[in-house]
Amino acid sequence: MSFFKKGLLFLGGFTAIGLLINAAQLSSDARQPQATSVIKPVETEERRIEADNDYNVYAVEIPSEFEFAGEKMPLHLPDIRERFDRELLVNTYWQSNGLLMIKRANKYFPVIEPILEENGVPDDFKYLAVIESGLTNARSPAGARGFWQIMKPTGKEYGLEVNSNVDERYDLEKATEVACKYLKKSKDRFGSWTLAAAAYNAGNAGVSKRLESQQVNDYYDLLLGEETGRYVFRIAALKLILSSPEKYGFNFDDEDLYKHIPTRKVMVDSAVANMADFAQRFGINYKTLKIHNPWLRENKLDNASKRTYYIEIPEEGYYTN
Repeated sequence: MSFFKKGLLFLGGFTAIGLLINAAQLSSDARQPQATSVIKPVETEERRIEADNDYNVYAVEIPSEFEFAGEKMPLHLPDIRERFDRELLVNTYWQSNGLLMIKRANKYFPVIEPILEENGVPDDFKYLAVIESGLTNARSPAGARGFWQIMKPTGKEYGLEVNSNVDERYDLEKATEVACKYLKKSKDRFGSWTLAAAAYNAGNAGVSKRLESQQVNDYYDLLLGEETGRYVFRIAALKLILSSPEKYGFNFDDEDLYKHIPTRKVMVDSAVANMADFAQRFGINYKTLKIHNPWLRENKLDNASKRTYYIEIPEEGYYTN
């Protein structure tokens, strides 16, 4: 008998023994009480059907008419409708992000809305801040900062102090004022709030160049790159979703939303050597001081120019047990 045949016989015998042992184990297991599953099974057919259908994905309804900043979106054009549909789908089914935007909007829109109104800028532009930063003091690789993602040169051009000690791009009220000025300047230039929104992303010069080269005068007639081409549609989608969140499947109670914390302004017209010491004078810690004054970039205020600053101090009772 060859070595190969002997090997097959040995392997066959070993396999047979293994099968007998396995059968014995299965018989023994059948007599043993079974461990309880951590996840309880569905007890009835009705509950099983309910569980299977608990999550469904639906096409999102596109309104027959829609306006951004009082300007009509031409939804009868196939490409416009598809681009709007894309942003509605992406933002509707990015559920965690959507809920965060809803929660934060309840906290920050009361600060942004009156500033837009005072400056004659349409209320719809509050959604521009949502897509720019997610209503956070974001930092972009390109150097933009804050809720409105203002670049350093732009901030300085419009009167903000921007340095390592103080960066007023992180001051929500002042940054919103700058955003309003920029948007109004763009509106005066192009005669359109929609083009002003696009220019916030691509710059006034960039939008002018494309309008001229393509011989059109409307945002919706422009062939644009990916980012600016999606920009207005993203703002519009967030407007629809945040205006009617329940319609788009977002469920929450009032207590789930983040609340705006009232503050009082303390005037400071001199240097502050230690901001932690300063905070303790008002019964708060340094962390709380920075939460309400993110424009203070260091644990001191140099104030070499002897400016007058207003530091926000939260009302009593919000940071105590």
